[in-house]
Amino acid sequence: MIRASDLKKGDVIRIEDDPHVVETIKVRSPSARGAVTLYKIRFRNLKSKRKVDQALRGDDILAEADFERRPVQYLFGDASSITFMDLQDYSQFTLTKDEIEEEWPYLSEGIEGLVSIRSEGRVLGLEIPTFINLEIVDTRPSVKGASVTARTKPATLSTGLVVQVPEYMSTGEVICVDTRTGEYASKA
Repeated sequence: MIRASDLKKGDVIRIEDDPHVVETIKVRSPSARGAVTLYKIRFRNLKSKRKVDQALRGDDILAEADFERRPVQYLFGDASSITFMDLQDYSQFTLTKDEIEEEWPYLSEGIEGLVSIRSEGRVLGLEIPTFINLEIVDTRPSVKGASVTARTKPATLSTGLVVQVPEYMSTGEVICVDTRTGEYASKA
């Protein structure tokens, strides 16, 4: 059992007998005396991939799910699925694009820090690092004299993801992308 105030992003709990992972937590502290702090939490069902939003009090109790986190490695993929290898027992498993729809734009060969979430011997989902380095494969030419804080332009990355980058960036450069927001974070 875990209290709502102790939840962190990535925790897995059980709601109506299905495992749900915590995606976002927003804390609302009312200004009135005696008011209770509310935790607005977005969960994602690991089986159906549906999102569930709940507002909980800090002392509400939730049931933790039985799950296991195991490091995995990206092996190979095509347009519809990716095969991974468990780094503990070297078994392989395949996840389809539908199963990892939100993580798909950030996955490429050589990526490190991937973790599978397993329950009852079945892979339910994939956790990716918060920041991932990706190469710019297509963007408009850089503008001479553009400053770091100047305007942005769209850039297509090696995985097909399109993000806004500063005007001075050019094709071939590697950038760091925040996987929580899908935005440019810094130059790698």
